[in-house]
Amino acid sequence: MTEQDRQLQHDAAGLPDAAAVEKVVAQVLDEARRAGASAAEAGVNMDLGLSVTVRLGEVETLEYHRDRGLGVTVYFGRRKGSASSSDLSPQAIRETVAAACDIARYTSEDSCAGLAPAERMARETPDLDLYHPWDIDADRAIELARICEDAARGQDPRISNSEGATLASHAGLRVYGNSHGFIGGYPSSRHSISCSVIAEQDGQMQRDYWYTVARAREDLEPPEAVGRTAAERTLRRLGARKLSTRQAPVLFSAELAGGLFRSFVSAIRGGNLYRRSSFLLDCLGQPVFPDFVHIHEQPHLPRALGSAPFDSEGVATAPRDLVRDGILQGYVLDSYSACKLGMETTGNAGGVHNLSIDPTAGDQAALLRQMSSGLLVTELMGQGVNIVTGDYSRGAAGFWVEDGELQYPVEEITVAGNLRDMFRDLVAIGSDIDTRGSIRTGSVLLAPLTLAGD
Repeated sequence: MTEQDRQLQHDAAGLPDAAAVEKVVAQVLDEARRAGASAAEAGVNMDLGLSVTVRLGEVETLEYHRDRGLGVTVYFGRRKGSASSSDLSPQAIRETVAAACDIARYTSEDSCAGLAPAERMARETPDLDLYHPWDIDADRAIELARICEDAARGQDPRISNSEGATLASHAGLRVYGNSHGFIGGYPSSRHSISCSVIAEQDGQMQRDYWYTVARAREDLEPPEAVGRTAAERTLRRLGARKLSTRQAPVLFSAELAGGLFRSFVSAIRGGNLYRRSSFLLDCLGQPVFPDFVHIHEQPHLPRALGSAPFDSEGVATAPRDLVRDGILQGYVLDSYSACKLGMETTGNAGGVHNLSIDPTAGDQAALLRQMSSGLLVTELMGQGVNIVTGDYSRGAAGFWVEDGELQYPVEEITVAGNLRDMFRDLVAIGSDIDTRGSIRTGSVLLAPLTLAGD
């Protein structure tokens, strides 16, 4: 084993030293330079984790993973080639770079191929408190997953079956560098507990779930609470009915509302815009939401799941508005799509960073009272979203609401509309913000949509 291999070995306590991984990235870039590349970029990922699933009290799966990988892209002028390897030895580095160079020599020129601008590289890496490894062994992970499932199964005799409880713990280190002289990286962690159970009553069966996820284990909900919530959500769906076809206001619960804004992000993503395959083409500077809507990125929130000091091209991230006073202020661009559009990168190579939708109203209960009569959606099915036209049609389940109170569960219905109209006619955004992802929003109340049922 070489000295480099020893430095890169995972140990029981966590990840390799970032400086050792930076040396590997520097070696890749040096090799690309020797091979004649006019520019190059490389990334090394080091990951380790544990995942365990318990079902009906028995261990169903137990997985450890310890992975590492190298990706390199070289440029010969405007010709581009990429290659990857899981072997980080000097010989493998030379072979991987050579493979990327061979590919580049056969590709066509692309006027937008190249690195992100040198002046946009991150000058410093702020500590965003993203790395909190969990020193948990398999026995303890199994115990916690079992506690979670037991809490769900013991909640009510109508809980008749289980799809299991899962505990997962992950730690990773990514280092990126390019021939501008930029090399940077940082470790991160992600831990989660989830549970899904099945309830039965009068011959009808229903399932639901709950989960918690965080950078640090102390920020997770207790496993008992996750299990109880999963059971409560499942039990309240018993006795579900169908609805007749109608027009009615719709309230998306917070955990589903993020999907609406993911569709918004897709519509203003550079790749869809330069291909002219978005229903929000040429809307920059135009109102796309009501004037009370504020959507912005907060990439430097400590411990947040979407936080990052720089994007996957090394471009420094910064807070910015995407929508202010309902007006579209900016797109979601990496350097390639920005070039295609004649614009500048927005630091979004790899996605958005803590896209935050400011609340305009109270919690979900307050929004139910504001809606008075309509549908609360708690589950969506299918992929019926057309980003080109904005047409939206998805299977749904939830609760019918009268006088601001849940009346009965409903299922086997379809919620349909057009995203352009849904965004423009948005009524309110709740304060019950779901922070379990890169999009942070509360429940969203929409003007009447078509509910297709019996």
